[in-house]
Amino acid sequence: MTDVQKQIEETIKANDIVLFMKGTKKIPQCGFSATVAQILERCGVDFKDINVLADAELREGIKQFSSWPTIPQLYVKGEFVGGCDIAREMFQSGELQALLKDKGVPSQAA
Repeated sequence: MTDVQKQIEETIKANDIVLFMKGTKKIPQCGFSATVAQILERCGVDFKDINVLADAELREGIKQFSSWPTIPQLYVKGEFVGGCDIAREMFQSGELQALLKDKGVPSQAA
């Protein structure tokens, strides 16, 4: 395991929700990343945003770590959930909200 992959693993373990994205939750730099950040905000959950554009090694490392070729990548309680399409479908069906609740992620949503 590379240093970058160790760093990724530690970040995922240390935070309930991690979104590896292009940009930040305040200033997303791609539509797909913005969509997932908005979904998480609508779920009322806090999440750690990791800007992969700031670090080329990290951007490649997360793709190898998850065996998933695209960014954004969403992790909940250490488990890889998926990218934008999966997060959107899960949100629309209520599956994402159920997953967050089942995993005990604190929510501010009404």
